[in-house]
Amino acid sequence: MAVEWCRRAGTRRGRGLGAIGITRVGFGLLAFIVVGAFFVLAYDLELFGGLVHTDFGFAVSWGAFPVLTSAYAQTSTITWSAAVLALAAALLSAAQRNLSNPVRMIRRRVTSVEGEIRFADGTVRPIDRDFLIVPSERALRSLAIAMIALSVAFVLVRRVH
Repeated sequence: MAVEWCRRAGTRRGRGLGAIGITRVGFGLLAFIVVGAFFVLAYDLELFGGLVHTDFGFAVSWGAFPVLTSAYAQTSTITWSAAVLALAAALLSAAQRNLSNPVRMIRRRVTSVEGEIRFADGTVRPIDRDFLIVPSERALRSLAIAMIALSVAFVLVRRVH
């Protein structure tokens, strides 16, 4: 119930911000608002057979699209640098998704993990839950910290130049 209320309130605020944005940026922003609403509905409701609710759909809607929207809102155009940055954001989102999917599956659906790895020198390493989860979680943490550092770098570049 609370989640649904937050989602509806967020949608109302988003529409209000969109209307304000159109008055400042122009009607070109309307296309981004429409596409953004489509992504939210198509992803959350798994419309079109879940076509958008895929790893690729996630990368485009949560990675590339916000970058392109922000670039357009600031400059009223999409430059090559914004397109390349959107591609980078999509690839980073894809990396995050590829790392988190197996971890989420193990956490939510796996009841036990059994096995071992035998090395050429005769040592044996058991395969357990931590063996499968910890490396991906470390990589996800590194990605999250890298995104914060990248964001700070963008702010600093903008302020300095």
